[in-house]
Amino acid sequence: MQPQFKTRIDWEKAQLIMQPALIRVLDNIRKELEQSSWKGTFREAAEPIPSYILCLTKDQQTIEIDIWQLCYQVCFLNYAPVALHIFSNASTSKMEVDIDDRLIDETGDLDWQLVEAKAQQSVRQVFESLPQES
Repeated sequence: MQPQFKTRIDWEKAQLIMQPALIRVLDNIRKELEQSSWKGTFREAAEPIPSYILCLTKDQQTIEIDIWQLCYQVCFLNYAPVALHIFSNASTSKMEVDIDDRLIDETGDLDWQLVEAKAQQSVRQVFESLPQES
């Protein structure tokens, strides 16, 4: 789902948060992959919106995860995509979102510790929900 912003200010806040969220999400994916039996690769998807896809494979299983969905979980309050593990080219619907204002302090600086904590939680949830060995 694509985020729908309530105001231009919300859009501007998201612009400030999204790149750091992406950096922290990718680093946490790297850390999780180092400890996981799953192999991860990345690919770009241009449609319906430009995105990055994490492809997790193990044995005969493949799971694809839209990286932006993980970043949205960091950036927005209570963002829960319908199907995080299933990347669908048809997911062009919009969802009205609320910026997590705790991520930006009163001077406009980013709270890197909170961004990191939310990124860790978002990525950890993905890896904890992966199918276990049979």
